[in-house]
Amino acid sequence: MSLKSIKNKTSFKIATNIYVIILSVFIIWMLFFDENSYLTHREFNKEINDLETWISYHKNKIEKDKQTIKKLQNTTQLERYAREKYLMKKENEDIYIIEFDTIQK
Repeated sequence: MSLKSIKNKTSFKIATNIYVIILSVFIIWMLFFDENSYLTHREFNKEINDLETWISYHKNKIEKDKQTIKKLQNTTQLERYAREKYLMKKENEDIYIIEFDTIQK
């Protein structure tokens, strides 16, 4: 194949068209090298998803805490919570902590 026969092919004419070359360079620049590239957008979208997960976790935790606070308005529930969580006791009362061995031999 000679150079003249290659120049006459339509694929070569399209590939060497100045508009195609400029468009190809522009697309490559925008996808990989620009400040607002596809790769940057992908990282930002992943970060957004992580933050939305974090927000929903904390909203659920806030709801649970609100329910706990509502329960603790009752004095018997407050006393029960203090005994279970902080191992508090009344005067002249003994506390026995029973731990179960969950490891099977």
